[in-house]
Amino acid sequence: MSRVLVILPTYMEKDTLPVVLTKVLTQELADILVIDDNSPDGTAQIAVDWASRNRRVHVMNRPGKLGLGTAYLAGFLWGIDRGYDCFVEMDSDMSHNPLDLPRFLDEIEKGADLVIGSRYMRGTISVVGWDFKRLILSKSGNLYASRILGMELSDITSGYRAFSRNALENIELGGIHSEGYAFQIEMAYMAWRSGLRVVEVPIIFTERASGSSKMSRHIIREAVWLPWRLKLREIKNSFLKFAKDPGKKPGRRTDG
Repeated sequence: MSRVLVILPTYMEKDTLPVVLTKVLTQELADILVIDDNSPDGTAQIAVDWASRNRRVHVMNRPGKLGLGTAYLAGFLWGIDRGYDCFVEMDSDMSHNPLDLPRFLDEIEKGADLVIGSRYMRGTISVVGWDFKRLILSKSGNLYASRILGMELSDITSGYRAFSRNALENIELGGIHSEGYAFQIEMAYMAWRSGLRVVEVPIIFTERASGSSKMSRHIIREAVWLPWRLKLREIKNSFLKFAKDPGKKPGRRTDG
């Protein structure tokens, strides 16, 4: 089995973090990096206490609330520097079931570069605890982004996913500046545009039982505009390449 790093961004997760840590560590499949954005509820100290008792737990403390996207990027770079082969994004509020982790790792072992945990595979909606408005917002947002970008994925905004080291080394991480749902869209798009193998596995998403959602108007606005920015950048890059080499037609890079 490759070296696996589960990255857990935290902000105000003192009640759920110990549960997530226990479930991940019980499986003995991965190390854990907790990235805390100076939570005022003592989440960071809980993580530090766990790290002092278990060498598989590591902690990165950041000075303030810097956002989900920057937390994952920091975690990716931390893990790459330390020789990890697989990187898992997972929520710290028990929305993502740690017991699903082996299925993600199995797909990575089979050669996938990005494995996305989908709430909407095969026409189903596998979400517990959302009202109808939240379901429509999520489902329509996924359809909207996928159609604009031409990607045949059922859940492009899902935050439960695993990347191979190869994927992260082929994505220009320094050029990723999105947050929240937009970060997940951009990372999936960049993997797909790079010709990497992207697969989905079904999951059941459970709304957090404690704390508050990190959803905001800024996150929604960013997710609305990002697909158009990515599409325009794709068109621009295609025609720049075409101008340099008129013998090649503009389009997505494909394997082979």
